[in-house]
Amino acid sequence: MISEDTVVMPGVFNGISAVSAHKAGARALYLSGAGITNAALGVPDIALATLTEFAQQAAYVTQVAPVPVLSDADTGFGEALNVARTVIEMERAGLAGIHLEDQISPKRCGHLDGKSCIEPLEMARKIRAAVDSKRDPSFMIVARTDARGVEGLDSAIERARRYEGAGADAIFPEGLTGEAEFEAFRGAVSIPLLANMTEFGKTPIIPVSRFRELGYGMVIFPMTAFRVMLRALDETYAELLSTGTQAGILDRMRTRAELYDRIDYAQYDDADRRWSGN
Repeated sequence: MISEDTVVMPGVFNGISAVSAHKAGARALYLSGAGITNAALGVPDIALATLTEFAQQAAYVTQVAPVPVLSDADTGFGEALNVARTVIEMERAGLAGIHLEDQISPKRCGHLDGKSCIEPLEMARKIRAAVDSKRDPSFMIVARTDARGVEGLDSAIERARRYEGAGADAIFPEGLTGEAEFEAFRGAVSIPLLANMTEFGKTPIIPVSRFRELGYGMVIFPMTAFRVMLRALDETYAELLSTGTQAGILDRMRTRAELYDRIDYAQYDDADRRWSGN
């Protein structure tokens, strides 16, 4: 897909969000680590979710959305041996790939200050462990560097080159501040690049069409749907508690029939009847 065009990956965070994105026409999905952590645990994205929890959510998503899914894997949940286990479990969950970041754990959101990065040689070691642990050669190991906000652009680019040399299949430069920086990365490495088009961070809003011109193979929108959903949740609960009825928000809901259609309820009934011999 990357060889054909820039792959647009909406961010998902659980099974129903994956169903919705897939049925909207998404040809690939991005499983957000912040989305998993915020939605499942209700806590900040600071490495509080475990490998088991990530892999379980990944399995839910790949079960209901028959498209390639790239997942966040934070820092690999440990050192090189832990990274190897991470690749095994995430590949077993049905993913098309993962990305690993070069932050010191506990990590922080890529668009917040106060981050720290591990030594480049240590990250290269993790990448080699990840690549060696793949069972399917097509499983993507994407190396994310957060060094732009810690050490500067030149250092981040040098890290990207080192990670490419360690065997990464793609590079994810995080926290870039403008098109010129995205262009600089494209000129520095030869493997595919992933752009993070998140909101309210250090990166200005840039359309996919521009990333295509800049030569980026993947663009993710990790928390876009989550943020819209969260505002809808907040407004719904406030309305319900203040008025004591849902009557005023019925027109903002999916109907029962629409919900059942979204989750293919009829297909489950049909299968059950077929298996019973009726």
